[in-house]
Amino acid sequence: MRAAEETFSYRYPHPAVTTDVVVFTIRDGRLSILLVKRANAPYQGNWALPGGFLDIDEDLDTCAARELQEETGISGLYLEQLYTFGTTDRDPRERVISVTYYALIPQDALAVPRAASDASAVGWHDVERLPALAFDHAQIVTMAHRRLVAKLNYSTIALQFMPEAFTLSELQCVYEALLNQTLDKRNFRKRILALDLIEETGRQRRTGKHRPAREYRARHPERVEIIK
Repeated sequence: MRAAEETFSYRYPHPAVTTDVVVFTIRDGRLSILLVKRANAPYQGNWALPGGFLDIDEDLDTCAARELQEETGISGLYLEQLYTFGTTDRDPRERVISVTYYALIPQDALAVPRAASDASAVGWHDVERLPALAFDHAQIVTMAHRRLVAKLNYSTIALQFMPEAFTLSELQCVYEALLNQTLDKRNFRKRILALDLIEETGRQRRTGKHRPAREYRARHPERVEIIK
């Protein structure tokens, strides 16, 4: 019986598994993602998403966090699974299935990434002006961006980009960066305040010669809420 089990277990080849991470932030009013430049073949010298192969003794979430830290020096992010990519020719080395993740970094908590592991460089890139990406990473970024924009309509995900205290104008800028379009100021403020997801801090902030603006904060900054 044991011999039969061993024969069966080795009858089929097993694909390799990787994790890849799309890290979003807002820089200079533009939606940006973190990319690494590959130091090794294949696609040596090309930009790619942080990621790598799953160790035999680790789970997927651990692998995603480990690869992100090893290649960029960034850790402690909340990672959410996005999608599994598994076309047969996505990696020239072997049959590879990638479980992808995405994460958000607030504007006031931008970490300074540092290249390590098998990355020769690392940096933030405007989503609308990306360089050519290795593997199928352009497709992964497109799907992650679409997921992010879709969640604007039914969740508080945009608040994850905000500092502890912010003005409505700053929040509107985040929405505009994610949607890549200008929003009507009055309609935006009316909708956001009607949702009752933010509250006033009791402070005001003056920018230049403009009238002081009220500061707000998220009611529940520790989580993404679903809007009913």
